[in-house]
Amino acid sequence: MSLLQVHREGNGPPLVWLHGFTQTRLSASRFRSILAGSREVWTLDLPGHGDAHHVSGSLDETAALVLDALGATPVDLGGYSFGGRVALHVALRAPARVSRLVTLGASRGIQDPAEREARRRRDEALAAHLEQVGTDVFLDEWLSQPLFATLPPDPAERAARSRDPGGLADSLRRAGTGTQRWLDPLLGDLRSPLLALAGERDLKFRAEAHALAAGVPLGHDAIIERAGHAAHLEEPEATAAAILDFLGRDYDPRAAKATRAAAPTTNWAREE
Repeated sequence: MSLLQVHREGNGPPLVWLHGFTQTRLSASRFRSILAGSREVWTLDLPGHGDAHHVSGSLDETAALVLDALGATPVDLGGYSFGGRVALHVALRAPARVSRLVTLGASRGIQDPAEREARRRRDEALAAHLEQVGTDVFLDEWLSQPLFATLPPDPAERAARSRDPGGLADSLRRAGTGTQRWLDPLLGDLRSPLLALAGERDLKFRAEAHALAAGVPLGHDAIIERAGHAAHLEEPEATAAAILDFLGRDYDPRAAKATRAAAPTTNWAREE
């Protein structure tokens, strides 16, 4: 039996959605319910989170665990932030298992080794702090970051956050951005169409979304208006619409090289 359990809701072709750091499979309920109107949405708690708080894994090990949980049938795969980074690792590990790929607020990692090591040390310090203060204090601090400045308070969403400090600390140490290899040179190996999303106000990850799209042969990026980093929580309708529109389009593999060269930015959130 897989260490990670898949939960399903809705009807239609399967769409796997991977949550962000501190979240669980129960997070983003409004966003998931919109997707579930036309897709069977598969969610699972990633290592260190929710029911998988006792499971430990690096990004590569987490990708292997996700693949084991999903079975052999190719699926559409998406993820937010930490979940987006996991989704990239899944697609790079087993390209034939991912039909289409969606990332929201995801990162290729850190190119410079010294900067990456500095980030690893910051992640370690943050993990130690989390263990010291506990999840309630940590979540208050985490959500007060400028990254989430435009995210409105939501008691239901807060209740869906992961509660185990040891699991979250382990996730920071083993699967934080400081431990992630630089993925940019590998993106050209992805043959699945990619949609890289970012919120309009999330300037850092808007640039990352464009860079991700530029590196993938069938890559596209899109901006969600009026949203910050957690666009699927701030603008669930627009984010879900952009994803469903992307999943419903046909892509000609023969256009891959031209697509990679152009890497056009498309604002699907504005389209009717």
